[in-house]
Amino acid sequence: MIALLKVLFGVSGPHVGPREAVQRMNCGAALVDVREPGEFAAGHAEGAIPLPLGRIRARGVEAIEALGLPAGTSEILLVCRSGMRSRLAQGALSKDPQRRYVNVDGGMAAWAASGLPVVRGQ
Repeated sequence: MIALLKVLFGVSGPHVGPREAVQRMNCGAALVDVREPGEFAAGHAEGAIPLPLGRIRARGVEAIEALGLPAGTSEILLVCRSGMRSRLAQGALSKDPQRRYVNVDGGMAAWAASGLPVVRGQ
């Protein structure tokens, strides 16, 4: 309950805007989209890896490990529609000592509003 309150009232981990997220992706960070499959198919960032929040909540860090990310991927950018579910995912993964989890502020809404490309389908 306290973790949820922290998320809802702005006490959270590191975060970046969409343009900085792209820069970090170009330096090796992975972008994980925590929305549901239908939302992902409707439009996602190029290079995003789908992993619904429910799976993160059920399996924690094991869900991230199952993605098969390249060795040495130490930063995971988390994105959803508006930034709320990705903040929840960030909280659920915060105990992982091997990776840094960063929320993408404003989610895919901010991504699209920034003029960054959105891929449909898949």
